[in-house]
Amino acid sequence: MPAADLAALRAVGTAFSGRPFRASTPTFRHHEVEGLEPCRVSRRFPAFSITGPACALNCHHCRAAILEPMTPATTPADLDRLVRDGIAADGLAGFLLSGGSNRRNEVPFERFLSTVAALKRDHPGLEVAVHTGLVDHRRAGLLADAGIDVAMLDIIGDDDTIREVYRLDRPVADFARSLDCLLKAGLRTVPHIVAGLHFGELRGEDRALGVIADSAADTVILVVVMPAFAEPGRFRAPDTTDVARFFGRARARLADRTLLLGCARPHGRARAALDAAALLAGFDGIAYPSEGIMEVARALGRSADQAMACCGLTRNRCAAAA
Repeated sequence: MPAADLAALRAVGTAFSGRPFRASTPTFRHHEVEGLEPCRVSRRFPAFSITGPACALNCHHCRAAILEPMTPATTPADLDRLVRDGIAADGLAGFLLSGGSNRRNEVPFERFLSTVAALKRDHPGLEVAVHTGLVDHRRAGLLADAGIDVAMLDIIGDDDTIREVYRLDRPVADFARSLDCLLKAGLRTVPHIVAGLHFGELRGEDRALGVIADSAADTVILVVVMPAFAEPGRFRAPDTTDVARFFGRARARLADRTLLLGCARPHGRARAALDAAALLAGFDGIAYPSEGIMEVARALGRSADQAMACCGLTRNRCAAAA
């Protein structure tokens, strides 16, 4: 990454140097780096897919690969049993409820919500995050009534990307409307932006950023498309410098929000560079950070801690800003 870009990121990040920094290591997968307690796969904070490995959209960038490592919970009874057994045997503290979507990018979570409500009633400290897909006011209200802790959805800022990558005939306005519905239902909502979603090109991310900036969402997660999951030959790796510059713009525009780098991003040298860019830009946390990130955070004068839970459950800590 050019030195000028590193300096620009640091110039943005200096304003956030008083904020604490968090490494999120949910037990979806094994993660072990120097300076962090090893995170091993367990049922302490699992991810469940209510559709198993199936997704009707089968988008070009993912092809349902994100669902494969999740534990199938395809009936309410399955979900209830898995969670209660996990609490008894492993001290399960929360879970991510996810799944594939239908052809309208809607995750069919309705029949599971009475189970979620019962689990929350019997275990008040249980934290539940849900990948919602697109929703209307009615479905957002059902999620709120079930008592979920966090709603999460992608915001896409380009109609061509929605059509060509998601294979979905819905406009940007539907994503903005879903975000508004979730927030108006009183749900703590954590929108995501996938950098490089248009076949590895940055296109529409700044518009998505504007949608979020105009909302009341207090926490935002950025992730980066992973060509390894994509349809062969269709995606290129996003340019690391372009993504880092987007990180800087996002941090400056969302100065009053908690900004996080989420689980999904390329591996290897690109991952290390992106993690460093997010830290320099003043992000509030990184999921599964690369080797050395915690040490650098502390060297930059930031207090740094670790949470073995989904980064979307991180509470807004903007008040700690210098």
